Amino acid sequence: MGIFDFLKKKKDHESKAIQEKQSSPEANLESGLEKTKESIFGKLGKAIIGKTNVDSSFLDELEEILITSDVGVETTIKIIDRFEARVKRDKYLKADELNTFLKEEITAILDENKSPHFIDFSLAGAAKPYVILVVGVNGVGKTTTIGKLAYNFAQHGKKVVLGAADTFRAAAVDQLEIWSQRTGAIFISKGMNTDPAAVAYEATVAGVDQEADVIIIDTAGRLHNKVNLMNELGKIKRVIQKKIPEAPQEVVLVLDASTGQNAFEQAKQFTAATEVNTLALTKLDGTAKGGVVIGISDQFKIPVKYIGVGERKEDLQLFDAAQYVSTLFNA
Repeated sequence: MGIFDFLKKKKDHESKAIQEKQSSPEANLESGLEKTKESIFGKLGKAIIGKTNVDSSFLDELEEILITSDVGVETTIKIIDRFEARVKRDKYLKADELNTFLKEEITAILDENKSPHFIDFSLAGAAKPYVILVVGVNGVGKTTTIGKLAYNFAQHGKKVVLGAADTFRAAAVDQLEIWSQRTGAIFISKGMNTDPAAVAYEATVAGVDQEADVIIIDTAGRLHNKVNLMNELGKIKRVIQKKIPEAPQEVVLVLDASTGQNAFEQAKQFTAATEVNTLALTKLDGTAKGGVVIGISDQFKIPVKYIGVGERKEDLQLFDAAQYVSTLFNA
């Protein structure tokens, strides 16, 4: 091999390594949280610099930073109380230790709501078919999140059924069909303005008959009448359970992180209407309000399982509390 061939091969190898690093889940998370990191949590680093003790002025500044990042008042107070107790117990000495204390306390709050029966995209340990019911208001990225879920399961070799039970929006049905074509998923639809429960039942039957690994069912995103929403979701659950008594194993509430406090209100409404047991936070890459992940998980005692950090299908990730907090705090 000549020197020019050697140099070209070396350059190609380095280029490939850079591309792989840029497209890794860690790199995607880093870039996806950049706005939150720069505009909000970056302030924490500045507040900590030069501090030799934790005084009232620092705690006031910390409170303002957390609240303006949409962590929420109650969760902010909890973080500060734990932080104060930790500083007193461990006798804070250096700025980097202060930063570490804060990271650890926020991670601990997120870990408190971690699901003890965590099922990843490999579906290891899960009974087949694993049924996911997806809820959320229109515009939060619900149908796109379903498509990305289907992609991730398909990447793990899983057979997926998609049920288009949001029958009140033609765009939702059409969009889900496109995702089924992209991911190779089985698509079940009865068209527009049909009974959502009937679609859910057919999707469940198809999943059982075709020995699918996972069934993902879209639902209508309407909150103008909570009673109707509750009745509709209740009916969907009942018809699913006729075929699979233990289903749905996941009821995922999709929330748009960029809406900040409005996401709290949506969580309040949906948790009152149905038994949500998993959260998906979308559009984290387009907002500086990434702190909402911490507050919502803490206030509603529901684990965050999925986060969206970009528009690509690869940008829906399983949530890792330690990695999330570490990414926000690291310079």
